Amino acid sequence: MSSRAKRIPATLRALPEGRQMKTKLYVGNLGFSTTEQQLQAAFAAHGTLLSASIVVDRATGQSRGFAFVEYESADEANRAISALDGTELDGRSLKVNIARPRRESTGGQDRGGRAGAGLGNRYGR
Repeated sequence: MSSRAKRIPATLRALPEGRQMKTKLYVGNLGFSTTEQQLQAAFAAHGTLLSASIVVDRATGQSRGFAFVEYESADEANRAISALDGTELDGRSLKVNIARPRRESTGGQDRGGRAGAGLGNRYGR
C-alpha cells in the first residue's frame, strides 16, 4: 500500500463471517434545539440504529452541539456517513464520521498544560 493510500480504520475492517461489530459515529455541528427524535429519524433510514444520544452540558442541561449514534454494523455506519455528512439538519450542516475511542481518564490529576513549569500563571504574570 502506498504511503498516500487511506488506511481503513480498525472499526471498519471486515470481520469473520457471522460476527458483526457495533460502530459508533460522531455527529457534530448540531443545532442546540435539535432533539434526539430528529436525530433518530435522520439516521434510522440508513440501517439498524442501536442508539442515538445528544451530549448535554451537566450544569445547564443544554445541548453541547454534538451527538453519538451507534449502528449494528460498519456497513450501515458507512452508508450513514456517505448519506448524511454535509447535509442539513435543523438548519445546520452536519459533520458525521467514525467516533474516536474515549481516552483513558486520569481522574483529573493530569490535565496537561504547563503548570509548575515556571511560566507564570494563566494570566501571564
